[in-house]
Amino acid sequence: MTNPDTATTVAPDARAERRAKRIAKHLSSFAARHGGSAEGVVEYVGAIGTRIVLVGADGAWGDQVAPSYAIGRRAAELAGLTLREEFDGELGLKVKTGPYEWKRMAGIQI
Repeated sequence: MTNPDTATTVAPDARAERRAKRIAKHLSSFAARHGGSAEGVVEYVGAIGTRIVLVGADGAWGDQVAPSYAIGRRAAELAGLTLREEFDGELGLKVKTGPYEWKRMAGIQI
């Protein structure tokens, strides 16, 4: 891999790539179980890492945490996810929620 700023060869971070591949397996498995594809967003959540939020073709949603934004983004690419810049209204409309989510969102108000 070549760094365009210095025009020197940079060795890939093997540990980061292994982590990305392991996370990608989970992301691919989610997509396979929920309509064969998924799209989502990679969001930085602070010192704990990055959250990959997924929406399957059937409207199911889930998430996966990665230790860094770079690893999260690489995992999403390896899994073949369609990535969006943000979790916007269009993506939100694809999410199907059930009784569990509605009860959970309402908290003790029910």
